[in-house]
Amino acid sequence: MLTAPIALALLAVALAWPVPLWLAHSRWPTRAPGLALLLWQSIALAGGLSMIGALLTYGLVPFGTDLVSGVSGFFDAVIRRDAAARAGLLHVAALAGAALLSIHLLLNLALTVIRTDRDRRRHRRLLELLGRQDPANPRTRILDSPLPVAYCLPGSSGSVTVFSAGLLDLLNEDELLAVTEHERAHLGQRHDLVLVAFRAWHASLPWFPVAYRAEREVGLLIEMLADDRARNHVEDSALARAIALVGNAGEQSGIALAASSGDLRPQSVTRIARLDGAIRPLGSLARATAVIAAVALLGVPTALLLLPTILAALA
Repeated sequence: MLTAPIALALLAVALAWPVPLWLAHSRWPTRAPGLALLLWQSIALAGGLSMIGALLTYGLVPFGTDLVSGVSGFFDAVIRRDAAARAGLLHVAALAGAALLSIHLLLNLALTVIRTDRDRRRHRRLLELLGRQDPANPRTRILDSPLPVAYCLPGSSGSVTVFSAGLLDLLNEDELLAVTEHERAHLGQRHDLVLVAFRAWHASLPWFPVAYRAEREVGLLIEMLADDRARNHVEDSALARAIALVGNAGEQSGIALAASSGDLRPQSVTRIARLDGAIRPLGSLARATAVIAAVALLGVPTALLLLPTILAALA
């Protein structure tokens, strides 16, 4: 049964460092941000499953030849009160580590969701006090601020899109439409849920450089996806001007997808660069390869965990 924990541990190491770094340094995600986002999600899920699976399968080695028999044997040993006697110190530590890591990840996810929801509710109350409703759209509020600001605020009681008076004065009709469709894409595609998940991953492993890198890269991919929605309604030149004029459009805050004024940041530069027509869409073969890779990333640790049980049942 040592084959599974060793293979899962090696996979966890690969997904914790070289694979995310390769994806972060690749140029093709700008050509297919949706597929790149799918890969990042697969890396995160498969990495967590591999880490927990490696510890779990190693800890269950004294109790069975595969995952199912190991779990059954472990609970039988607990009932007979001889689990500690059958398992060595390393196996006990591995089981404890698997349990603690699972609880740690789930607890941080729950806390991040709760905090995000609380902050959004507070922000919503502030908007009701400081902003005014757009007569043409009841789900849009306008802030009396000279700074160009645009963001969406998701919520269980209804989402709100926020524009500042400064933004409305700065942009022409096409540019404003580009920003509007960009923010609608965030809401319609529920990008906030993806951001919360990666924010929770970063909060769970704050010392882990890849967790921070993943959150940043996912944030950029989400902005590109929203840009692609806007490109269906306006010319690329209008969208590029809107991004340039607003400056840091789409910069993620703690509770929303916000825009603020200032010098262009690397995210904005990258977003504008892909609008000049020089970056072609990803080919069909490359797209299929990315989808297969995403599925394989989830399938390999699942197979390593369950395949021995399936083979034992078929034998």
